[in-house]
Amino acid sequence: MNNEIKVDPILVAVIGNRLEAITKEMGETMLRTSRSPIFSEAQDFVTAIFDRHGRLVAQTAYIPILMVGLHFAIKSMADHFKGDINEGDVYVLNDPFKGNTHPPDVNIARPIFYNGELQFWAITKGHQADIGGGGVCGYNPNSTTIYEECLCIPPSRLYHKGEYQKDVWNLIMSNIFLRELVEGDFSCQVGACTIADRNLQSLMQKYGIDVIYQAIEEIFDASERQLRTKIGELADGKYYAERFMDHDGVNKDKLIKVAADVEVKGEEVIIDLSKSDPQVAGYVNSSIANTHSACYLALIIVVEPHVRFNEGAMRPVKIIAPEGSVVNARHPAPTTCCTITTGSVLMEIIWLALAPAAPHTVQAGWARWCNPATMGFNPRTGRSFADIHWLGKGGGGATEGYDGWDHIGVVVNVGGSRAPDPEIHQMVDPYFVLDYELWCDSAGAGKWRGGLGVIYRWRIDAPNIPCAVFGSGNRDETVAFGLEGGKPGIKHNLRIVKANGEIIPIDSESLYHLSTGDIVEQYSSGGGGFGNPYERSEELVLLDVRNGVVSVEKAKEDYGVVINPVTMEIDRKLTDSIRG
Repeated sequence: MNNEIKVDPILVAVIGNRLEAITKEMGETMLRTSRSPIFSEAQDFVTAIFDRHGRLVAQTAYIPILMVGLHFAIKSMADHFKGDINEGDVYVLNDPFKGNTHPPDVNIARPIFYNGELQFWAITKGHQADIGGGGVCGYNPNSTTIYEECLCIPPSRLYHKGEYQKDVWNLIMSNIFLRELVEGDFSCQVGACTIADRNLQSLMQKYGIDVIYQAIEEIFDASERQLRTKIGELADGKYYAERFMDHDGVNKDKLIKVAADVEVKGEEVIIDLSKSDPQVAGYVNSSIANTHSACYLALIIVVEPHVRFNEGAMRPVKIIAPEGSVVNARHPAPTTCCTITTGSVLMEIIWLALAPAAPHTVQAGWARWCNPATMGFNPRTGRSFADIHWLGKGGGGATEGYDGWDHIGVVVNVGGSRAPDPEIHQMVDPYFVLDYELWCDSAGAGKWRGGLGVIYRWRIDAPNIPCAVFGSGNRDETVAFGLEGGKPGIKHNLRIVKANGEIIPIDSESLYHLSTGDIVEQYSSGGGGFGNPYERSEELVLLDVRNGVVSVEKAKEDYGVVINPVTMEIDRKLTDSIRG
């Protein structure tokens, strides 16, 4: 690269925006060509561009927990094929011990050449409906090794110099139950990388590779300066927090601790996870890629959510995660639930640790994910199906000045996981939605209250449906936390009502079997509150009661506001006596 080139700041912005637009076009391609609702409805994927040095240039994180782990995957593939990377190659990887986050998130990458030299990488990572092994949609709560979770794919070629590698495709697809869905979604990921190649070729032809790389260096430096400036506004010091997971699916009577020492030192942050528990038997162990992603995501939300996240934004942060711990497990530990369960806890402890340093931007706890994945055969459509039940989302945590969001994606997705249209959900899957509504009193009270969870009840209209429930939040110790005097959310409440009337309580990290006529009832928790509930405006409490968000009883118990259940008016005298 010619370092003498000086790029106009406006051109830097144009090139930066164009690179991000390419990642968005990759995502739109996937949304329009995918087979699985996990892609097309829930948008459970990420698209990105890396430079020839393996540095993150631009990305669109449809699911934010995937936003950082990609550089581990790119490095793994580049190192594996070093000296044999060719124009027209396409690589695949899902091994969490070779750069991936967790097995269902499959990385498909394409090296991009210009004038015969490698210049960029285009990559997509998406949650496949099936990746072999046991369990449902990749989730096997009974697994104790990676071999029970998935078909483990090291860096491999799907295309070699533009030639379709039929033997590799057949090897993968022959070990997958839902071949039609997965082969379609693999192809849509390949297509997205092809779109990136086409657009990057146009960009390189227009501006030249030296100009583009100089602009990239400027973009990196700008992101680094922006994040360092915001970190520098935090009070220097060492902060500690710990939280727990319900269990690992194997040893169900043992809470699992994740802990962080967070040191703010000038314009840098060091996150030390050494006090976390050792790796466990079940599948909540985290890969190092997932741990890095959760830590960066949590920090950026608190410090500077508007930073353009790229290589430059990673420079001010150091993460320590000892190998052999639950946040950096050794092979062959199972890891499938690390993105949802362990990732959520990692974000919570960083928020809790930074609460004294950033009280005006940190958030109370969000409700954790604790919903099913199901798959099987739909006799009405004559097709196989696989789905993750995004309809049962919980509530977000409150922050200073704002109530939490109702019915929002889990914290590792920062609300980004879109719930499918219930009618489309019923068309594709053999289910009938009986109830789908916000759950009154599910949120933590506060000056700013948490967001509400939902009541989601659905009937099964097909026989022999395997159901894997994954996540956390079914224990008193794992509910969404409150901050600054705000109250926590409540526990999830899930159960199966069998067709014969038998009631089966549902726990996290567990497998169940559903049959025709069974009803699944999900009551998903709300988020934690922020600030003293007695400081919430009486009029806002009254509005919440009138809207069915807070009950008359809870208005008095949590907020000290007495409301006449007949007239729906505030009893000022009694309210003043309680709040006084």
